[in-house]
Amino acid sequence: MRIPLKKSCSLLLLFAVQTVLAADRPNIVLLMGDDHGWDETGYNGHPQLKTPVLDEMASTGLRLNRFYSAHPSCSPTRASVMTGRHPNRYGTFAPNYSIRPEEITIAQRLKNSGYVCGHFGKWHLGPVKEASPTSPGEMGFNEWLSHDNFFELNPVLSRNGAPPQMFSGESSEIVISETIRFLKAAREKKQPFFAVVWFGSPHEPYSGLSKDLALYDDLPEEYADKEVRLTSNKTGRPTKRPLRDVLRERYSEITAMDRSIGQLRNWLKDEGLRDNTLLWYCGDNGTPGDGIVTSPFRGQKGNMYEGGIRVPGLIEWPSRVAEPMVSDVNTVTSDILPTLCRITETALPDRPLDGIDLTPLIHGKMKQRSKPIAFWSFDTKDESNNEPYIDMELQRGTTPLVKMMGDIHTRNFRNFHHPKIEPDDFSGSRVLLNNQYKLIVNSKRGGLVKRELFDVRIDPAETANLIDEKPNVTSEMQAQLQDWQESVLKSLTTADYK
Repeated sequence: MRIPLKKSCSLLLLFAVQTVLAADRPNIVLLMGDDHGWDETGYNGHPQLKTPVLDEMASTGLRLNRFYSAHPSCSPTRASVMTGRHPNRYGTFAPNYSIRPEEITIAQRLKNSGYVCGHFGKWHLGPVKEASPTSPGEMGFNEWLSHDNFFELNPVLSRNGAPPQMFSGESSEIVISETIRFLKAAREKKQPFFAVVWFGSPHEPYSGLSKDLALYDDLPEEYADKEVRLTSNKTGRPTKRPLRDVLRERYSEITAMDRSIGQLRNWLKDEGLRDNTLLWYCGDNGTPGDGIVTSPFRGQKGNMYEGGIRVPGLIEWPSRVAEPMVSDVNTVTSDILPTLCRITETALPDRPLDGIDLTPLIHGKMKQRSKPIAFWSFDTKDESNNEPYIDMELQRGTTPLVKMMGDIHTRNFRNFHHPKIEPDDFSGSRVLLNNQYKLIVNSKRGGLVKRELFDVRIDPAETANLIDEKPNVTSEMQAQLQDWQESVLKSLTTADYK
């Protein structure tokens, strides 16, 4: 078939324009550790952990000292990355609560702008199977090799929604190897790429390669005197083990993850892609109770103190961050979508967002945050009385994992309609964090309300409750928090989809 000259020229012009755009627009890779808390890096002063790659990124790129996960647990935080919105707006309240199909994700936005999008590793926003309406494919990714939840050595993963298959080896190396394969294909097609790499490490139950375990043979002896509760790799059920043995395995997973990130950085450098590729690393929540021994903060995974929501945050983008920077501006996972939309000149979703654009910070021009960050662990006590948002069969997971839930080695998901707002819906643990103070409000449905106020700039360990000393500050922040909750609950009723 012969193509008319005019049409042929048009096609060549379009190809040339696309090639120029691809060269100008940055490639983007989002990296996330699973249960990786703020202090668990060498650059934040950990006394034992070896994280040379993250340390180098911190010393040459943009180090976000006050970076937060949108929630103190995994599924909600991951949803905030995808949407730029607080997860309570669409019922992703806790682990194993799915996202809603109507949500607009950063992958969908970038895919429509010409990016090729891939997801690798932990998904945890719904099943990854082909039939799922909230699989990575349905939420905007061209391809994926993913797990419904977390995974250990020799993970069992689903490629593009197909039946799961086992991959032999260290899990972080596997997902990075698959990511590099995807990036190679994108480069051959001269397309800018967007890759989301969500590691299964260092979530328990822990396991590691012998070479990584050997690095931590000399952990302090006093750790051996304490036992911690976690999952048995043999039975999938809870067990107790000496903290020293547990930390040896946990730290080996973090080091393996760190090394894998280095493999990705080296490939980008060798291929001449490093300068114009934005790498953004963070954790999804604070360190869990079986691993939190060195944190300078109060709290741990699952609560709203700094130890539960403050996580590592690093941006490396040599063409734009040419000199090392350290920022003490409050930032959060919800900021990722609006920032990437601005960087790629992609339109924001037309609905309420909770994150802000951080490009002024990347350019060294943001000294403080323009609006507070709000956090909220929704009280889900009565939620299961509502109508399921997605057919339960479509919410059944397929990818096995060691840790059992009930009598199954997989994970099923849930999400519920919430058509009517009741006064008790404002309960749960919620927080407003401004540039100086942090207000924490706790209550259960029908229960008493407890309030705490901390000046986290001078008291990062949250030891001095100022609630009685600063009544005006408390009152103003409480009103702001209430207004924000009203907006979130309105979204929860699906008002944003109409």
